[in-house]
Amino acid sequence: MSVDPVSELRDAVLAASAELAPDGERIALEEPRDPKLGDYSTNAAMLLARSAGEPPRQIAERLRAGLEERLGSGVREIAVAGPGFINLFMSDRWYREAVRDVLAAERFGAPPGPDRDVNVILEFVSANPTGPLTVASGRGAAYGDSLARVLELAGYSVTREYYLNDAGSQVRRFAESIAARMRGEEPPEGGYTGAYVGELADELREAGVGPDDLDELAVRGVEAMRTRIQASLERFRVFFDVWSSERELHERGAVEQTVAELRERGHAYEQDGAIWLRTTEFGDDKDRVLVRSDGEPTYFAADVAYHRDKMARGAELMIDPLGADHHGYVSRMKASLAALGADPDRYEAPILQLVQVVEGGERARMSKRKGEFVTLDELIDDIGVDAARFFLLQRSHDTPLEVDLELARSESQDNPVYYAQYAHARIASILRKAQEEGRDVSPEAIAADASGALAMATEPSERALIRRVLALPAEVAEAAQRRAPHRLCTYVTATAADFHAFYRDCRVVGADEEAGTEGLEAARLAVCLAAKRTLATALALIGCEAPERM
Repeated sequence: MSVDPVSELRDAVLAASAELAPDGERIALEEPRDPKLGDYSTNAAMLLARSAGEPPRQIAERLRAGLEERLGSGVREIAVAGPGFINLFMSDRWYREAVRDVLAAERFGAPPGPDRDVNVILEFVSANPTGPLTVASGRGAAYGDSLARVLELAGYSVTREYYLNDAGSQVRRFAESIAARMRGEEPPEGGYTGAYVGELADELREAGVGPDDLDELAVRGVEAMRTRIQASLERFRVFFDVWSSERELHERGAVEQTVAELRERGHAYEQDGAIWLRTTEFGDDKDRVLVRSDGEPTYFAADVAYHRDKMARGAELMIDPLGADHHGYVSRMKASLAALGADPDRYEAPILQLVQVVEGGERARMSKRKGEFVTLDELIDDIGVDAARFFLLQRSHDTPLEVDLELARSESQDNPVYYAQYAHARIASILRKAQEEGRDVSPEAIAADASGALAMATEPSERALIRRVLALPAEVAEAAQRRAPHRLCTYVTATAADFHAFYRDCRVVGADEEAGTEGLEAARLAVCLAAKRTLATALALIGCEAPERM
């Protein structure tokens, strides 16, 4: 069971509006910045005025009457303000019942999902298997995995996929570089010079592979690198369902079949001995080569075959987060799908901007491999998985990102992931204290006790925390729709801040004695538990742990 009291409130506004005019699609229900203007506010009257043929304030007065009837004891006051805004001041009972409903929900945070299961193949990271993962790949991993978690909670069926570019000239150069190290020589021009190449050379020599068998070196070297990449990703809490191979596409003829289909459809042609795809017919700025004049398929041909294969495996939506240097790739891939007779909107490619690691205001050089790049493993060794996941996700993917090592290491409220985790641990401490004083703090007992305390008054900071908790489904829905999982970083930090303010203002354990009334402690423990679940859910969507103690 999913529950969303705010959506139910919005439904009430829509229902009351529909009785006056049928123009309710753009009606919004929002939290005013100034709490004096209500807990929630709607622009319904101003949107309905034209179709209803009445002034907005007159519409607002009629809406107020309809909402008072629908909301009953759930609303304390409905005020009409300004040109026709309707401000809703919810009752203490509405807040208490909302917390009770959150505790009763099996999957609180799940927004209304799509009308049916939508199969999504989310292909991300897909770094070339010719070197270790860098921090840039780590940003792609943090973004892709968090987006997958958000989409799953929003009701999509998601397959996480890694595409290995394990064919072509780069793999040949990789094999030649390993062979050179085996002979004690420098890698060839344009080859791979990192210390890891020498390590692979030693490993493969011990496995009986010699420097003269480049094909075997390519296969074994790529597989050894893939194993390292997978280990780094799993350490980063990123697990893939499918590992696809470019080499395998070639071996089973999928690339040749794709080119043949494009020719049959009349969208491929020969020129200067090469085969071209007429992508300009579908909005690309120039036609693209599929097969070179020497008969060698291009990487683009393999990519088209790969996405054709995705659709054959049931992908209704293909999301490929790409690096900052891939802007031109998107239009040609959409064009290729259109040429295959598919809807190009089935393909999305969020572009991730550059990431830089800084320390003391200067770019950090952590790598032992000639200082050319910072590896994901080095970042994890320094600041841990939780901080790495959070800091690599905290900005919108289309914005350049800096990871401040000093901030990420700090145990202070300035460190957002530490601040959020500390809030979760503090709630766990409150629950332990209540248990030590004889209260049953199982979720079932807290929910039952809270149901008997629905008449308890709420404090301003308590109401602010509850509203923040209730905003989770909308945040998940927005993050899913906009492919923007970084929103959860902002949300979890704000939730932690609201909890700390609540903890400052409202005694929890011992509240009954302080207030001289029974039931307040139970009601506030319920708020604590709802906030704890919300923090844990948001942290999990980011890929971070929610500790019980700190």
